[in-house]
Amino acid sequence: MSQQKSIGTRIHLAVLCMVVSCQAIGLNDLLERAAQRSDKLHSLSTSLMSDLDSHFPPMGRMMMPRPSMCHTSSLQTPNDKQQTLSVTESELLSLIRSLVQAWSSPLFQLSSEAPSLPHPAAGSIHSKLRELQDHTQSLGDGLDILVSKMGPSSQAISALPFSGGDVGQDKTSRLVNFNFLMSCFRRDSHKIDSFLKVLRCRAAKIRPEAC
Repeated sequence: MSQQKSIGTRIHLAVLCMVVSCQAIGLNDLLERAAQRSDKLHSLSTSLMSDLDSHFPPMGRMMMPRPSMCHTSSLQTPNDKQQTLSVTESELLSLIRSLVQAWSSPLFQLSSEAPSLPHPAAGSIHSKLRELQDHTQSLGDGLDILVSKMGPSSQAISALPFSGGDVGQDKTSRLVNFNFLMSCFRRDSHKIDSFLKVLRCRAAKIRPEAC
């Protein structure tokens, strides 16, 4: 019992040290790390879409739901860089955190479904999704620390519920629904990456237009 308590204490202290260490890092460095993480997310999602497209049934294109059916589509976000530049730092951070949080459950479902996906690269897809989950969790933790540095106005998060459910029974339906959900994530990962890079440029006092 005392040994378990000792291990638990060491883990608690290790986590505490990590938090204190991150709190001591400057805003610019935190944004740089977050931007690097978001870049990795977008790169992984693009790679996953390429894997899925390599074995996608022709009729699947016609069966794909519209982008407006993505569970995050109700979130009002800037449509282009010009609009993004007009959004305040706190609003951008809130949008980023809302999107990151909204993908926790969907990524878990995708990762759970991947091993049995009727696709020759199912193993690679599963591995990349696990990596995607880890990076998303890490980014979310970093964003929580950013909030503490950017003030209470950036704490608001929009709830974007994910209905979940089965991705389908037959081979084509499973591939279509899996592909659609991944395409939604890729779209959102691009937004997250773009918004974070604008924040990074502003913090570094670089003209965002040049980023």
